[in-house]
This record gives sequence, structure tokens and C-alpha cells, in this order.
Amino acid sequence: MRKYKVVDISEKQLEEMVRKVPDLIEDGLRYVDHQKRTERGPLDVLFADSGNALVVAELKAIEDDAMLVQGIDYYDYITTNIEGFARAYKDKKIDPTQKPRLFLIAPSFSVSVLNRCKWIDIPISLFTFQCIAFEDNLKEIIPVFKEITIPSRLQPIEVYTIDQRLDYITDTKVRKTVEELLKEIKEWDKDNILIEPTKYDISIKVSGRVFSYLGPRRKHFIIYTYDSENKWTGFPIQQTEDLEEVKILLKSNYEKFK
Repeated sequence: MRKYKVVDISEKQLEEMVRKVPDLIEDGLRYVDHQKRTERGPLDVLFADSGNALVVAELKAIEDDAMLVQGIDYYDYITTNIEGFARAYKDKKIDPTQKPRLFLIAPSFSVSVLNRCKWIDIPISLFTFQCIAFEDNLKEIIPVFKEITIPSRLQPIEVYTIDQRLDYITDTKVRKTVEELLKEIKEWDKDNILIEPTKYDISIKVSGRVFSYLGPRRKHFIIYTYDSENKWTGFPIQQTEDLEEVKILLKSNYEKFK
């Protein structure tokens, strides 16, 4: 088995390597240009991915938090001028309708950079690298790249209320009708009937089983429950007569489920 050791390289050497073997970073990645002059300075390397999106790559030979801001500056410039870049590199078949991507490539990333990246709403990927050389041929340096997972954002827990669902109703008479209906249903069995809001509707359960949903609309509401043939059906309630007929079904389904 050949013995190897980890070696340090300069940023220039790193740039040369990624230009020669871009597919070691990501399958299908193609080299486009390097040290492209922009009004914000020379950006390190441009690639095109397998979907023909332009990729802006910022490289560092050491851990450097500043590379995130630098990369975003170059990404902003590229995105603003994407049509011009697609024309300038016509032979690379860059698709200007594809959103550009940003790659940061460094030996390591700080916790601060990782946490900042999760709040950035652009397609950003982080790659660490390590270079090795076999002891029988130290001149042959091989880069090994690894994509780092960016932490996920904490999603806020959504809390719904009955009032939020009722506020969707703009007709005050309809809202009052719904409030009275829910109160009446609760009176059927205060201990076992549970009325609670969902994202868009209000569920009505007995003994833990849903026997109806109430869907608020602007000037009416819909009651979903089982019809006389035991099929789940939505009943639009436009007037009092509609409600009286459906209440019979609700009471019947409550009796079955309790």
C-alpha cells in the first residue's frame, strides 16, 4: 500500500488544481474562466455545473471568514450581469435563466460562517479540501474535496387559534352563526368533543376521532362530514336552511364516533 502525507498548498496552487479537475468538486462541473476582472476585483474561478448554471467559486488556502462576504460580492456582480456572461462564454453553453451558484472552497470553515450561511437565500455550497502526496512521488499532489452540510434554519412552530380561523370570515352574521354552531356542538359532550384550529380549517373530534371539519370562507362556510351514505362530503352553508339539514348529519356522526 502506498504511503502518503498531507501537504499544504498555496491559493495559486489550489486555483490551478480546481481548474484542472473541477469534477472532483462536483460531478459534471466544468471550468469556464479564472481571475476574471470585475468592478469589485478579480474573482477566483468561474465554473458551469451539469445544469449549465454559472458557478462563482471563492477559494482560500486557509480558513478565512472574510471569504463569505467576498463571495457574495462576486455573486452579486455575476447575477446582475448574467446575460453578458452567457454571451461572453457562449461556447460554454451557460443558461442565463438558471440562477447562479456560489461555491466557497477552503480547508475548513468556522462555526460563524456555517451559521451565517443558513440565513443566506442564494444557492451556496461549502467545500473543504485536503491535499495529499504519495511518499514515492511528492511532486504529485492530489486534492480531496468534501461538501460540508450547512445547518438548517430552525422553523418557527406555528400556533393556530379558533379566532384566527374565524377572522377569515368577513360577514359578521356568518361569523356569529359559526360561533353559535361550535358552542352548540361542544354542548353535546363537553368532556369528549374537541374543537381545535388547523392551518386552514377547524377540526371537530369526539373521543380523538375527527367527525367533521369546518372551513371558513369570506361570506359563508363549509362543513365537511359523512353524508347519509357514509361518504366524506363538503356542504356549503349559505343560509339557515342549509345548516339545519347538516346539523342532523353532524349529530348522527357524533353518535357513531363517540
